[in-house]
Amino acid sequence: MKIKLETLQHQTDALTAIDKSFPGMDTMSNDPNANYIYANPLIKYRYNDKANIDIKMETGTGKTYVYTRMMYELHQKYGLFKFVIVVPSPSIKEGTRSFITSDYAKQHFGEFYENTRVQLNVINAGDFSARSGRRNFPAQLSEFVEATRQNTNQIEVLLVNQGMLHSKSMHRDDYDQTLLGGETSPIKAIAATRPVVIIDEPQRFPRGKKFYEDIKAMKPQLIVRFGATFPETTSGRGKNKVTKTDYYRGEPQFNLDAVDSFNQGLVKGIDIDYPDMPKEQASNLYKVKQVKAKELILSQGKKEYSLGVGENLADVDPGFQGDITYAGGTDHELSNGLALAKDMKLIPGTSAQSYQKEIILQALDCHFKAEEENFLRPNSGDNAPKIKTLSLFFIDSISSFRGENSSKGWLAKEFERLLTEKLKRLIGRYEMAIDDREKDYYSFLQATLRSLQSEHQDVYAGYFSEDRGSSDADIQAEVEDILSNKEKMLSFKDKDGNWLTRRFLFSKWTLREGWDNPNVFTIAKLRTSGSEISKIQEVGRGLRLPVDETGHRLNQDEWQSRLSFLIGYDERDFAKKIRDEINDDSPIKLNQEELTDDMIKLIVEAKQKTDPKFDEDQLLDDLDDHNVLTRSNKFKDEVKLDGQTMSGYDALCQLYPELEQQTRIAQGKVRDKNSKDNTVVKLSKQNWQQLKNLWLQLAKRQMIRFDPSVNKDAETVAWNVFNDSDNKIFVLQRPQMVHQEVDTTSGNAIVKETQADYSTEYLTMKYGKFLKILAKQTDLSVNLLNSLMIKAIKRLRNNTNYINEKTLWNLIRTFNNQFNERIKTSYSYEPLKFSASTSIYNAEKHEFVDSIPASVLGVYQSNSTSDEKYLYDRPPLRYDSADPELKILQRSYGPKISVFGKLPKKAIKIPRFDNGTTTPDFIFKIEHGSKPIYLVIETKAENMRLGDEEIRIIQQKYFDHLKESGVYYQMATSEQEVHDLINKLENGELN
Repeated sequence: MKIKLETLQHQTDALTAIDKSFPGMDTMSNDPNANYIYANPLIKYRYNDKANIDIKMETGTGKTYVYTRMMYELHQKYGLFKFVIVVPSPSIKEGTRSFITSDYAKQHFGEFYENTRVQLNVINAGDFSARSGRRNFPAQLSEFVEATRQNTNQIEVLLVNQGMLHSKSMHRDDYDQTLLGGETSPIKAIAATRPVVIIDEPQRFPRGKKFYEDIKAMKPQLIVRFGATFPETTSGRGKNKVTKTDYYRGEPQFNLDAVDSFNQGLVKGIDIDYPDMPKEQASNLYKVKQVKAKELILSQGKKEYSLGVGENLADVDPGFQGDITYAGGTDHELSNGLALAKDMKLIPGTSAQSYQKEIILQALDCHFKAEEENFLRPNSGDNAPKIKTLSLFFIDSISSFRGENSSKGWLAKEFERLLTEKLKRLIGRYEMAIDDREKDYYSFLQATLRSLQSEHQDVYAGYFSEDRGSSDADIQAEVEDILSNKEKMLSFKDKDGNWLTRRFLFSKWTLREGWDNPNVFTIAKLRTSGSEISKIQEVGRGLRLPVDETGHRLNQDEWQSRLSFLIGYDERDFAKKIRDEINDDSPIKLNQEELTDDMIKLIVEAKQKTDPKFDEDQLLDDLDDHNVLTRSNKFKDEVKLDGQTMSGYDALCQLYPELEQQTRIAQGKVRDKNSKDNTVVKLSKQNWQQLKNLWLQLAKRQMIRFDPSVNKDAETVAWNVFNDSDNKIFVLQRPQMVHQEVDTTSGNAIVKETQADYSTEYLTMKYGKFLKILAKQTDLSVNLLNSLMIKAIKRLRNNTNYINEKTLWNLIRTFNNQFNERIKTSYSYEPLKFSASTSIYNAEKHEFVDSIPASVLGVYQSNSTSDEKYLYDRPPLRYDSADPELKILQRSYGPKISVFGKLPKKAIKIPRFDNGTTTPDFIFKIEHGSKPIYLVIETKAENMRLGDEEIRIIQQKYFDHLKESGVYYQMATSEQEVHDLINKLENGELN
């Protein structure tokens, strides 16, 4: 499997913001060194903090992608070619290195920036070690510093972590060689290149502190910071104390905060779960009263317990299992790595092996629930690509996982036992499978069990800091797979067709940052992490949207994905804390006492997206009309709105729901599975019964039947693509050699650099593999593809070097784009003889369900009056967008509308020609003589996104075959448009 990077809209928006904020190039400078070939060209307002750029992006939304592509953009547009990426830790450095050097990243960026490559130079601890008594510079540092701008096709990148950058090796100036003809200090040599510095995780580099001073020592012309969190500055004392985020220009130039990331579906939703605990056990807790480098004081009631370094917590309470001692030090840690802080609460029972087994059991249940759905892909059309499902366990002790002398610890043994039992039960369930996909899953489960029971199992693996340098071959293979073989971890089979069964990973926190895999669906913490750790950071390893077996990233509209996060009872308030953390990340702080300028600005900007003439005066006039505010813009205590009495702030939120939509995480995005608040919406069954006749038709499954001409169309498109009239598809792929030599003919020693292709070697593929992948990705026959390839290669003078990976993906991408565009109307729906259940209808019982989860009807809610025509109990109203959805729901309708309402997700499940299903948003039943009319509405914003028109065409085609049943379909962008349609249908003006 090859991961396919895809440009996402929010990433494009970030790049646009960077381009808009970039100060430009200084082409009028009188600096005599302006054209120094070892340094970047001069940037306007260089070395000025006010010119620096801040990009705020939430964990899991692709900031590494954005800053990598930014380097390509700045190189292409302005000739900037030397960048230094500074990261906090070695693990983040490894993650960045892995991404930039990956084949899939090189292939992706190669499509946009032809013949341009990144030369990544990574500095690690130990690279400065003296050899043969001489202290020399690492080769990668020399390569970065002494590369010249004459090599126009190469971007030089230096990657370093803060510890390395702060080290004595980077700042000393007593090396036995020089750089750039005279520099003996690494940091000064880097400064001479006038770099652009990229800071990843800026909160770890606060201005005025030592690590930021190291960055300033490199004298960057421009700094671009990328992160979910930025440093804070504090001024004043006591009541006058003010804390604010430290942005270079007062605010970020791009802000994709946590609220937007979750509400826009750019990351997975989260389910929090924990095993309950008997009240007696839960109340047996100890409070950290005082914590010092050499002493820990715990208290319970009026009793206090003092522990020195190396003393065991079991001496205080035998419930503290696992041989946990106080390690102390500046981090005030326990031996299991837990950092303690004053007032932290410890519950002995959560460290018991029996309690950790409960967490493992729940984690396995969550894993296989997700795995079955991801493998089988129900309701996603025929042959939807499978999704590999991974789970991550954070444990408190390596000895519980790896025993002595290559044996297994108790945790590994118990995990194997529980997993074996689970696998046997699942195998028994799928043993009589008839469906091909279920048979495939049965085979996968059997292979998993066989591997688990073998001498060298390949189902679970661990990675711990202690593993670095291990001589155990099995351990090193596990570490290599986890850290470097992301595509292997995401694949189901190896090149020989054998199942790849590894999908359970264990770590002690080593994988908490830097490492990521988009297909982590379950994270289980078998130990608490302490109160000072960011909750979003903890779940961050599992937030990224998943990819399927073809490498395609699945957005939430294509496939709903959620992360199951399992914790101990001592962190049972985790869901509340992460919700608070997400909401606090909003740049607008809601004030329930008065209407602030920031709140006004947010509402006006949101309204202007659909009503460009809306302004502050209109907002304030409307609030005055509803008697919401005092003359000083304070909220009134009591306001009457739609027959209900509420506070002025609540009235504002009801009139302008955009305010909380953009500053609060939507309901259901983070769920506490132990909470009883599993909100459902009851159906008004008598109203739904009025739709029964129509639903009997909608419940019948439909098969897509392509027109007979489609095969001919496919051949025509293939012929056009393989003809390659623009000479952009068939390309040669070969590595380049950079040659450097020292020239002293001018009296000075200068380095001359030239770049040339290898003269004899091309990067190519085996023809059989090339054809096999091409046939699978295009659904074209091997015979046709072979014929087209023969003609193409003949046209290219029999040069088989064009058979390479670049050509392959050019052919696949171009064919699929052109073919889908051509056939999007060349098919029809053919009803099958059976019905299927949906979110709203039980086909086996031939009746509507009693209730549905509130989240499938809408992520937001609003107060409302009751309406006897509505399809659900109300208030409240559930909706997904304030305009037009909420406006449509809040409108009153005339007597000819007998029932109306919003359709929940997957209520109809119309098959899409390009896989998956779609369901429109609203239905209205209009009484019209002896035969009712059913108006079906799909709503979209006025500025429609790419793909909205495609959905309209699919839905229109589906409902066209129901015209005789009185169904009328329309896409609408406003509540007024829906109202006008209803009037025309009531008056018989539309057929």
